Amino acid sequence: MKAIHARKLLRPIDPAYTEMFSGRVYSIGKGAASVRNHSAPAENTVIGVHGFLENHCYFTQTYQAPDTELILLTCSNYHIPVSGPTVVEAPWQKPIKYLEATIEYDASILNQTIENLPSTKRIRVHGHSRGGAVIMEAMLQRPELFKDIDVVLEAPVLPQGKLHPLVSVLLDPVSHGMWPWVIRLINSAPSTAYGQTFFGKINPRKRALLDKLFAATRDHLTIVRNIENIIAWMEKTGPDAYKHMRHGTILIPKIDRILDREAMLKSAEHSANAIRIIETGATSHFVTLDSQEWVPSLAHLPELHAKVNAS
Repeated sequence: MKAIHARKLLRPIDPAYTEMFSGRVYSIGKGAASVRNHSAPAENTVIGVHGFLENHCYFTQTYQAPDTELILLTCSNYHIPVSGPTVVEAPWQKPIKYLEATIEYDASILNQTIENLPSTKRIRVHGHSRGGAVIMEAMLQRPELFKDIDVVLEAPVLPQGKLHPLVSVLLDPVSHGMWPWVIRLINSAPSTAYGQTFFGKINPRKRALLDKLFAATRDHLTIVRNIENIIAWMEKTGPDAYKHMRHGTILIPKIDRILDREAMLKSAEHSANAIRIIETGATSHFVTLDSQEWVPSLAHLPELHAKVNAS
């Protein structure tokens, strides 16, 4: 990458979205994990992994039960979308050997979170879009952690998957140096200009979360690296990645204009018979923002039989 392009891409992006948050926030490397307070004794733990250009608030209205401990990941070089608590360094964090803003790096954040933060033995890890790939990569890195964990992959980036052709056509002519200009152009345009095409029918929650997508990261380089890494990860990761997914659900939307739906389905079919593949009625890539009816019940989560020692 030319130095002049790198300088443009490293210009900081100001945060544009936060929500009030009651709980603890830990920095882990260049990312974070936020543990929401719950008003009843926790029976279940849900760890949410957001998608590309999203933030962890994607999951906050989906899991509101007072007995659910909600832990929300912030991927590397993304803004932490909280107002209220002070961010503290996680005392148990370990150095991460992977490149920042990659699926591999964020998978390491997830595994450190699983090892150290849940207070219950009934754990679900729910990832949307790129977050699905982060979970699958985390399983490849530390398969023993996922032996008794329920996994929900929502409209996920999967091994041997593809971007939707429309997205590929739009990305193809964009060089590194053009990204800051492209992002300014998108941010200056009303979301109605492109929202219906890519986001489907807009509801108030989708509008709030998706209105400032290109302000989710701390810099433009993270956006470029995320895109390149998503494509590379899908190409290099084979179907054997599914062998570590023992409990869970893959949610495939009826219409998806971000990822290639048929490639997603073809990949998901490599999962074990115990994994449910649900073709939802959701009419966009954002399944649980379209309707929470597709979120699997927490009633039958497997129970973690033993805490895995850190390696």
